[in-house]
Amino acid sequence: HTTHSFLPLDFFFLRCQMIALNNSRNQFGLFILYLSCFLKTKAEFGWDSTLQGFILSSFYYGYTPTQCLGGLLSARIGGKKVIGVGIGVSALLTLAIPTSARISVFLLIFLRIVIGLFEGVTYPSVNSIWANWAPPLERSKLGTLSFSGASSGTVVALPLSSLIAESLGWPAVFYIYGFFGLIWYAMWLYFISDKPDDDPWISPLELNFIKQSLNTDTRKTEGPISHPWKKILKSVPFWAIVAAHFSENWGHQTMMTQLPTFMQQVLHFGIVETGFLSALPYLGMTIIIIFSGHLADILRSKNYLTTTQVRKIFTCGAFIGQSIFIISSGYLNSSFQVIFCITSFSINFLDIAPRHASVLFGISTTISMFTGIISPCITGFIVKDK
Repeated sequence: HTTHSFLPLDFFFLRCQMIALNNSRNQFGLFILYLSCFLKTKAEFGWDSTLQGFILSSFYYGYTPTQCLGGLLSARIGGKKVIGVGIGVSALLTLAIPTSARISVFLLIFLRIVIGLFEGVTYPSVNSIWANWAPPLERSKLGTLSFSGASSGTVVALPLSSLIAESLGWPAVFYIYGFFGLIWYAMWLYFISDKPDDDPWISPLELNFIKQSLNTDTRKTEGPISHPWKKILKSVPFWAIVAAHFSENWGHQTMMTQLPTFMQQVLHFGIVETGFLSALPYLGMTIIIIFSGHLADILRSKNYLTTTQVRKIFTCGAFIGQSIFIISSGYLNSSFQVIFCITSFSINFLDIAPRHASVLFGISTTISMFTGIISPCITGFIVKDK
């Protein structure tokens, strides 16, 4: 096992990580779009904070309801098609955002909703592909690495978007990301297979290892799965996970949608500095997400802590740290102090990597994603005095 080459599987992981990176791109480009309202030059758009909140949240009006649909579709027709169509169409529509914004704000909101509809099916679909590729004893590690693409994509996209917007103008952000999204779509169709048996690039040794590993998984079943919906809806642990997911997402969405505005309007950073500094929390998140899964496994395997204790400590510790540092950031006026606080709470921003079926993951994500709708709107109503 330790001497086995995992090159095909690792390459597959990198492909999955690209999914999360591409899923993130629309929000970052939109940061630049509404920041352009407050540049020192004449504002191109006269959007107030309330309208900005609706524009930011419009993506989630489409993204939220298609989470469960993505899990169901990927289980039936395979994750490759679902993810490919979701990213391909959203990349194509991204190219139209600058034009739609200049024509009508309502057209922009509508386009954002449609993009959300297509991207919403992608995230749960990743699990359906991992189920056919990841050996049982490596699913936690590989899944954590894969989903870390969401934060690592942010680390790249925020400063890159700022540089592009500063040098080429904010519309170029959408054109460039949309174009590369279409290239990604073509590569996805060419390289990806739903199952190892269908992959022409995999070595016989690797294929053998994966198939043997999956055959030893007693939880793996053939044919359609019958979900015990009544038991799920009555399950206290399940709703505890949903509550934690919702709470974590509230802080995450608030930070993601409001942090660049706070830095630009309150701390008076330039657009380039805002992009680079806003990426710092996500750099910390990327590092912690990758290592937190390993740390949790070590604590449990060495019997230092029980599974319940690990989950409670990681989840509650993350929430407490996040609350303390993000509240402190709002009361500071020193740029250095704010950056320190934001980076500190991101170090505790630990996610509870859920080991659920794609449908259950879709349900939890659907509920938690309502924060993407609610948080920007509430912030827009509250924040009147900049």
